[in-house]
Amino acid sequence: MLDYALLSALAAVIRTGSFERAAQQLHVTPSAVSQRVKLLEERLGTILVVRGSPCAGTPAGQRLCQHVEQVALLESELREELPGIRHAGPPVTVRIAVNADSLATWFVAAMAETRDCLFDLVIDDQEHSADWLRRGEVLAAVTSGAKPVQGCDSTPLGALRYVATASPEFVRRHFPGGVHAGSLAHAPCLTFDSKDRLQTLWTRQVFGAEIAPATHWLPSSQAFIDAALVGLGWGMNPEMLVADHLRTGRLVALVPDQPLDVPLFWQRSRIASSRLGDITRAVLRTAGAMLE
Repeated sequence: MLDYALLSALAAVIRTGSFERAAQQLHVTPSAVSQRVKLLEERLGTILVVRGSPCAGTPAGQRLCQHVEQVALLESELREELPGIRHAGPPVTVRIAVNADSLATWFVAAMAETRDCLFDLVIDDQEHSADWLRRGEVLAAVTSGAKPVQGCDSTPLGALRYVATASPEFVRRHFPGGVHAGSLAHAPCLTFDSKDRLQTLWTRQVFGAEIAPATHWLPSSQAFIDAALVGLGWGMNPEMLVADHLRTGRLVALVPDQPLDVPLFWQRSRIASSRLGDITRAVLRTAGAMLE
């Protein structure tokens, strides 16, 4: 039989990254949290937390943390069906994988519609966010993959539209003869991280070729816009984030009328939880109103 007082301490340490913050969350002392985690490790005969700054869960610790969160969701559903069940702890926490550009454009609005739970967001590229579902580390994900992960349902959300943008001065300097495959190969671009393929997808769509220019690495949606504005490079920016800059001329589209539409899907675990259902409905409403 699992001891949920011990499991709650473990989950708090893994999610907050420290014994001190876990103690604050549980309203006990750090020593009490440490003792609970140590006792659980002794009972299971394996290390569950890698101590450090921050602390991190081992694969076994992560799996137990996921179990605690899933049980919390199920208990939340029971409380709605059986109001006599009391709950003195914090609101249920739902862990979701989402790409940075969705978070910067529309996903926060969906979160705001679900106010009686806490969110633990994992940021990853839309082409890789489903991997978190496959590993069981999140309960839902915004992903570019339509095929459902095993044990999950998938619903189309619409497309997040990107525009290849740069400052007018950058265009004058690097594309005096126009934007084409040759000039793009010598103009520095902006790349979010090693998983970011948007520039490649766009050049393939527009020019029929994959182009690999020199690049600045900027893992921030806002930094992408700032870097384009000051002329560091050209990059794929969500149209929603740069619409005002395009209207005022501070940014220009490299190839007008050639946006890149990235289809997005909402994949979520089939765990029976009205809480996850509420989040799903909010996500679908918001995406329907804001995506292409």
